[in-house]
Amino acid sequence: MCNINLVDMLYSMTTDQSHSGTGPILTQKQEGVTTLKMNTPARLNGWTRQMMDALRAGLDAAARDDETRVLVLTGADPYYCAGVNLSGALPLGHPRKMHATIVENNEALFNLFLDFPKPILVAVNGPAIGASVTSATLCDGIIASEKATFSTPFAALGVTPEGCSSVLFARLMGEESAGRMLGPEGWRPGAREALDAGLIQWVVPHDQLPEEAQRIAGEWIDTDAQRSFRGGSTRDELKAVNARESVELADAFLGAAFIKAQFKFLASKKKWGPAALFLAMLISRPVWSRLL
Repeated sequence: MCNINLVDMLYSMTTDQSHSGTGPILTQKQEGVTTLKMNTPARLNGWTRQMMDALRAGLDAAARDDETRVLVLTGADPYYCAGVNLSGALPLGHPRKMHATIVENNEALFNLFLDFPKPILVAVNGPAIGASVTSATLCDGIIASEKATFSTPFAALGVTPEGCSSVLFARLMGEESAGRMLGPEGWRPGAREALDAGLIQWVVPHDQLPEEAQRIAGEWIDTDAQRSFRGGSTRDELKAVNARESVELADAFLGAAFIKAQFKFLASKKKWGPAALFLAMLISRPVWSRLL
C-alpha cells in the first residue's frame, strides 16, 4: 500500500507545469506528461526500500491523476538506476517464509509496471542495471542518452532472469543478443548497441534527453496512445511469466551459487559483517535447505 501522505505531497501542486523538488523522487507535470525522476544520485538511484516506496507512491498518484496522460520515468545523473540491492532483498527467517517473501516481493515489483494503466516512457540517462533494465522493457518505450548502458548480470550473480526478461528479451532482440545479455557473457550494450539490437527505440545526445522524452510523450498524447506492451506481448501473458520467474528467482536466491557469490562480493568490498552472514548461510545450507 502507498503512503497517502507521500502521494498527496507529490501531487500537491496542480498548475499546468509543477515541480516537487525534494525527496527520493522528483515530480514534474507539464502538458499532460508527468515525469518521475529518481533522485538519490549518491546511491546511484538504487532501488532501496525508501526509493521503492516513493516510486510506488508516484506511480499510484499518476495512475489516479486525471491530468496525467503519459508517464516518463528517468533518473538524476550520472546513473539511471543501479537496480535492487540483492543482499538487502533477502529477508532472513524460516527458509519457507523467506522463499515466499522473495516470490511475493519480486512479483509485486514488476506488476507495479505491468498494472500501470497509462503509457510509460523510460528515459535512461546513464547506466541501468538489473531490474531497472528489465522493468523498462515492460513499459511502452525506452529512449536513452548516449551515456546510457544496459546490464543484466544475473548469471554472474547466480540468479535467474526476472522482469519477464526470460521471454521478452528474445522477442525484442532475438535469441542471440538475449543470450549474450542474460548468460555468462554478461553483455552490457551501450545506447547505440542497444538501439541496433532492438532493446530500446531512441538514442539522443545526453543534454537533449528531457526535451526529447517530453516531445515523444506529447506525440503519444496527440495520437491518444493507450498502454501497450512490446514484442506482441499482452499484460496477462507477462504477468504469468512474472509469476513463474519469481518462483525461479526465489529458488536461486536460496541456492548455493547466489549465496557464495554474495559472500565473495561483500568480502571484496570489506563488508565483513554481511559477508560473514552469507558465509554462515552457505556453510549451514545443507541443514536449513531441508526446511524449504
